[in-house]
Amino acid sequence: MSYRLDFADEIHIAAGLVGQILNGAIPADLPVRTPAKFNFVINLKTARALGLTVPPNLLAIADEVIE
Repeated sequence: MSYRLDFADEIHIAAGLVGQILNGAIPADLPVRTPAKFNFVINLKTARALGLTVPPNLLAIADEVIE
């Protein structure tokens, strides 16, 4: 199990920053952006290999389940 960045959201933010720079903004004047959205991922294949059982309620809230 892990939390990871939502890459689609990060690309959207980066594209907005690139657009501002191309429109004349000075990069040093742009705010520092920290990630705001994360995905909860469960790797069932690894869990099974380790002999772990993942509760169904945890699987229900996962954003992605790797079989």
